[in-house]
Amino acid sequence: MSQSGANPVALRLPLGLGDLRLYLVTSAMVLGNLLLPYAVHRIPDGGRMLLPIFFFTLIAGWRFGVAAGLLTGLLSPLANHLLSGMPPLPALPSILVQSALLGLLAATFAAGGRKPSLRILTLVVLLHQALILTPLWLFAGPGPALAALELRLPGLLLQVLGGFALLWFLGRHLPPSERPARDR
Repeated sequence: MSQSGANPVALRLPLGLGDLRLYLVTSAMVLGNLLLPYAVHRIPDGGRMLLPIFFFTLIAGWRFGVAAGLLTGLLSPLANHLLSGMPPLPALPSILVQSALLGLLAATFAAGGRKPSLRILTLVVLLHQALILTPLWLFAGPGPALAALELRLPGLLLQVLGGFALLWFLGRHLPPSERPARDR
């Protein structure tokens, strides 16, 4: 397929544990997950509403594979907690699980050969929310779970729309030497 015919959003670069680029990419994604929450927490309830700590975890998992998704998902909440105290210590274990889960879900959907589309990213983000809000639904009832989902709606839109835009950008700007041979 010629380069002009390649869908730049579909290009993935899964990285393994032995690849130095994994640690560089993970560092960049964790930095993004530090800076975005820093900016968003200036808005009242911005963290709970916009879910900024998950944004680059979604990108890492989709674009760079399971290792990058899991590392970003685990290191981002830890780094944020150590540097800013957010998330607070009682919430940290839950956020660690939620973040790692998103990195794993994104990598799993991407590895299935799916091209990121608004529909597929919406599915990943909503599946993630369903998995993390189900315990709230079971233990507190549908009211609190639906209220939490409603509060998070702007963040879910940010993940889907912003995630698609960033994946598109990364696909367009991947150096040709790193493109899979079938896309050259």
